Amino acid sequence: MNTSLTEQISKQGMNPEVAATQIENFKNGFPFLNITAPATPGDGIKVLDSSEVDHYVSTYPKQAAGIEVVKFVPASGAASRMFKDLFGFLEGDGDLSKSTFVQKFMNNIEKFAFYDDLNEVLKSQNSSINQALDTKDYKGILAALLFDDGLGYGNLPKGLLRFHSYPDKRRTPAHEHLIEGVQYALGSGNKVKIHFTVSPEHQSKFKSEIDAIVPSLSKEAGVAFEITYSTQKKRTDTIAVDSHNDPFLEEDGSILFRPAGHGALLENLNDISADLIFIKNIDNVVPDRLKEETKNYKMAIGGLLLEIQSKVFEAVRALENSYSKDTVSLGKSVFTNELGAKLPENFNTNSIEYQGAYLKAKLNRPIRVCGMVKNTGEPGGGPFWIKESDGSQSLQILETAQIDLNDPESQAHMNASTHFNPVDLVCGTRNHKGESFDLLEYRDMKTGFITEKSKSGRELKALELPGLWNGAMAGWNTIFVEVPLITFNPVKTVNDLLRDEHQ
Repeated sequence: MNTSLTEQISKQGMNPEVAATQIENFKNGFPFLNITAPATPGDGIKVLDSSEVDHYVSTYPKQAAGIEVVKFVPASGAASRMFKDLFGFLEGDGDLSKSTFVQKFMNNIEKFAFYDDLNEVLKSQNSSINQALDTKDYKGILAALLFDDGLGYGNLPKGLLRFHSYPDKRRTPAHEHLIEGVQYALGSGNKVKIHFTVSPEHQSKFKSEIDAIVPSLSKEAGVAFEITYSTQKKRTDTIAVDSHNDPFLEEDGSILFRPAGHGALLENLNDISADLIFIKNIDNVVPDRLKEETKNYKMAIGGLLLEIQSKVFEAVRALENSYSKDTVSLGKSVFTNELGAKLPENFNTNSIEYQGAYLKAKLNRPIRVCGMVKNTGEPGGGPFWIKESDGSQSLQILETAQIDLNDPESQAHMNASTHFNPVDLVCGTRNHKGESFDLLEYRDMKTGFITEKSKSGRELKALELPGLWNGAMAGWNTIFVEVPLITFNPVKTVNDLLRDEHQ
């Protein structure tokens, strides 16, 4: 790589050696993971009975009141993909009969929470939604919704769109996350801490939206809010390459760097100092009438983590004190029974000292409890057992791209999978001494993703870092818990807002 390119890489904040490694990844690709089985109820997925849920719902709030709790919400995603079909219609001939998607949108337009706002925009243009529908000016309606001289929804992040209607107000997902925060993320000091990761161009809009909500909600709920924001760090962008795996150069000779997917947010998460961190995507929210079950299961997975974590801490302290038959036995019990992990087959043939050191290293890690919902055909990663290089087996969330679908055994494991990942996590990122783990140390850099894109009519390859809940957490201790399907209600397209769960 020539000196000019190396200087550009350094100016980006990236170590040239990292860029060289990324280029090698493009050349060699990423290995598929060694799946031994899907995680299923009774074998990798815990199923809580009603008495267990009730137990955590009653005990968790008292525990949370004495610790630092943060709700971490990835919220930088643009809403443009939600409106892909509407943009496509705008670019076409305006014939409604050619798009069942746009037909459904127009036939139910009064059911959207943004209806009144949209109508006001059209009135300012000497029209109205009803007039536009009568004159078949469908493009006028969509332009008022999507473009910046109207509501500008095509260029806003999902978190700032009106999702839900109530008798006295219409709420955005950001607003709904504040409500949820009061329900299960109330920590020490009677404080609700929520951290949003946002794109730089939208941070001021997020702040304005939330600043307008917090005073009245704080008074109504009797809690204090601490809202913080961060943006994806520029240095986490990855280098793009051309078809020859050379750096993709713009017309002016500059290297193209691209955002590295949600795995880049591991650095943002690493900056959060807390005892317990809930992670949930910005668009997975429901109206108040459906929040109860979400709240209960958040408390359940939070309470379960704290309970198991206390046993992990006890075992680590014992192993730090000595490697003996008793401390190793305790460590094995916690590792296999509480965390549900699987030791190498030859583990017991090793010395007590080896077993103790091995268990201490395995136990002294970040811990996460991940909600899993029954698979109903939704796209997304799933829970699997993975064979590690040391012979142990760990629980991982895998995307399809990480599975060798040409291997009959891997394909069979995928077909037998019963659950998928709704991004419903609670994390313990401090050790038994109260010190924060360096989360970057527990990332598996061999689990990135390569995608094919184009720019200015030229093909390119882009690299995504290991996904935040995939390879970025590969070295964590993981517990999967079945959660009800009602806790998973993402909005991928604007018409998803017409589902009963969002009405």
